[in-house]
Amino acid sequence: MASYNLKVNGKSVNVNADDDTPLLWVLRDELNLLGTKFGCGIGQCGACTVHLDGVAVRSCSLPISSLVDANIITIEGLKDKALHPVQEAWKELDVPQCGYCQSGQIMTASSFLKQNPNPNNDDIRNAMHGNLCRCASYNRIEKAVALAAKKMS
Repeated sequence: MASYNLKVNGKSVNVNADDDTPLLWVLRDELNLLGTKFGCGIGQCGACTVHLDGVAVRSCSLPISSLVDANIITIEGLKDKALHPVQEAWKELDVPQCGYCQSGQIMTASSFLKQNPNPNNDDIRNAMHGNLCRCASYNRIEKAVALAAKKMS
């Protein structure tokens, strides 16, 4: 096991983990940040999405050894003093059904809107297509991303 200094949600943390331990398990098991979910384990469903230096990434496939000096933001760190506009839109439109995929959906949407603050429906659909929702709340997700874009402008 090696010792790693990470910056997670604006705080420096030290964790001991094997070099190949996925970030997802460090977040959940070592740091008790349970908002990031395990879905598929191969980076295909999006439930484990976090921000790495501002970009949405799948934490289940990122070994801890590759994250030196990276700035990691989880769903717990997305809001500052108030809810992030994406979280506000999710709440306002009552997006989740079971809610399992929602942290990954929100993290993908917030990263996307940072890069594209004025998206059209096709842009939103393309940006969100890699995040799976077993409840199929895709229409509400799309509407919430559009509402969040308006809130952010």
